[in-house]
Amino acid sequence: MSTLALAVRDSNTMLRRNLLHARRYPSMTLNLLLTPIMMLLLFVYIFGDVMSAGITGGGGDRSDYIAYIVPGILMMTIGGTTIGTAVSVSMDMTEGIIARFRTMAIHRGSVIVGHVVGSVLQCVLSVVFVGAVAVAIGFRSTDATVLEWLAAFGLLALFATALTWVAVGMGLVSPNPEAASNNATPLILLPFLSSAFIPVDTMPGWFRPIAEYQPFTPAIETLRGLLLGTEIGNSGWLALAWCLGLAVLGYFWSTSKFNRDPK
Repeated sequence: MSTLALAVRDSNTMLRRNLLHARRYPSMTLNLLLTPIMMLLLFVYIFGDVMSAGITGGGGDRSDYIAYIVPGILMMTIGGTTIGTAVSVSMDMTEGIIARFRTMAIHRGSVIVGHVVGSVLQCVLSVVFVGAVAVAIGFRSTDATVLEWLAAFGLLALFATALTWVAVGMGLVSPNPEAASNNATPLILLPFLSSAFIPVDTMPGWFRPIAEYQPFTPAIETLRGLLLGTEIGNSGWLALAWCLGLAVLGYFWSTSKFNRDPK
């Protein structure tokens, strides 16, 4: 078999391994998935009328805030799911299975590729599930065209890929799974500091740069524009730049740490 064929075969084997782990031990996935769902229900049903009035100038209702908040919740779902990736990678590194893989005749990069592809698939499934909950409570995107829906799906997949590579790097540098979970916490905290819940221009002046100059805000604004027809502006290019930059950074960081011989 060629080198490429061996890499594809071994990566597929590692992907099946990670999916089996996720199926046999679903507690972590469920815990990470419940967070965005609880946030969605909390902000819609507890704060929805008040938040909608603040955003629309006093004339809106809960349905307006559902439309506003869902894109941010979907991005938060991706950030939360990738925390599980960091923990899973750290568990592999600390429990000795990686040392065993290093002695076997398998493609060296297939272990990481299996984690990345498996995590992206879990992110997509999690987003679909949270999106279904959002539709069930009233979210609608009637003006989006088929092309805009495809672009939104592509943005979500690209964002998931970028954060997954970063999460893999965090897992590789963490001494244990608990530390990996703590190191990856910013991936679910950053949406709270973005435009996910309120517009950036309503924030205090000193706080706006924190919300503007981070990956979640342009990604959320782009997704919001694709699904709801709001103005995207330069957020689309910024989101694409963030995704590509984080993916490249995470890839080289992860591969360099993984390929380094253990001491």
